[in-house]
Amino acid sequence: MLRGSRLLSPDAARALIIHLAAEEGFDAVGIAHPDAIPEAGPRLARWIADGAHGDMDWMPETAARRAAPRALWPEVGAVVMLGLNYGPDRDPREVLARRSAGAISVYARGDDYHELIKGKLKRIASRFVPRAGGEVKVFVDTAPLMEKPLAQAAGLGWQGKHTNLVSRGRGSWLFLGAIATSLALRADTAETDHCGACRACLDACPTGAFPAPYRIDARRCVSYLTIEHRGPIPRELRPLIGNRIYGCDDCLAACPWNKFAVLGREARLAAREENREPALAELARLDEAAFRARFTKSPIKRTGRTRFLRNVLVAIGNSGDAALAEEAGRLLHDDAPLVRGAAVWALARLLEPARFDTLRARHLPGEADPTVTEEWQAADSMLGGLPPQRVDAP
Repeated sequence: MLRGSRLLSPDAARALIIHLAAEEGFDAVGIAHPDAIPEAGPRLARWIADGAHGDMDWMPETAARRAAPRALWPEVGAVVMLGLNYGPDRDPREVLARRSAGAISVYARGDDYHELIKGKLKRIASRFVPRAGGEVKVFVDTAPLMEKPLAQAAGLGWQGKHTNLVSRGRGSWLFLGAIATSLALRADTAETDHCGACRACLDACPTGAFPAPYRIDARRCVSYLTIEHRGPIPRELRPLIGNRIYGCDDCLAACPWNKFAVLGREARLAAREENREPALAELARLDEAAFRARFTKSPIKRTGRTRFLRNVLVAIGNSGDAALAEEAGRLLHDDAPLVRGAAVWALARLLEPARFDTLRARHLPGEADPTVTEEWQAADSMLGGLPPQRVDAP
């Protein structure tokens, strides 16, 4: 936290922070009153009570502080919301048709936005406080601050039916950061909802994660399942995940407001070529050291090799590519039960029953982990070929 004596009028301080945000390359900036989202806390409480947060245990643990900015910091006078455009150069759903390649969410194809945006916010704060005074705190996604409702209150966009922020000027592709200040700055006018009767985002979800418009059940969301969820992905959802190995952009990409989206300007957020359509066979061979080197500076690194390979193996099982069975078979010897169990599922999808039964007779007697044993025992229902699968296309 930075602090200084008040030196500028509220209007001058407001103009200064907007100017500094533009100099740091932010594409949108607005200011919200700290009491502007009274409905957010009760809505969050209902969502948690429904269990829709899955095993994201930090959500109920931090719910009281998330309810309002003043609950997090009583001295806050205004919350400056900033948006950084990361619009892709092509429709991210194109890779879904190439089943032997992995689909990585647009936001994770370049450098980790958390560190990038935090650096920008700290530089703004270091220039703002000495000239404007007051105290500030900066936030990028990891603190218990409800950025999306605050961004709507600040006029950056509105929370669409998929619960993500939509901007009239940039569609779905805005990273959010926040600067809370003790100064009482004039708030902007909140953005209104422009979804109308459209339900393109809801219909695009491959796993049916939206029980109703403006409500998401994380337990069915591909982004949650491939990033946050710690255990085996539920079997009934695995075929629906397709080749999405880290996150999902379907509901974002389907939004008609993306006709106004523009290519992101920040080079460090641009997709690395190796993350556009990585071969599943290549990813399945990553050991711990290779995984960490491959995804250095990437948000994927935080998920860890074990969960990432679980995702890769689900994609291999959905690929219909029998040549990938060799990669899955090799991972039956992996140290992580989560990986071994996913390998069993993938092999049951790719191999003829006789070949699978031979492997089961070889590996099942020596398997000590009950979750992997359960995968071997549950595989019979999948033997005999792949069931029909949904293949999403732009």
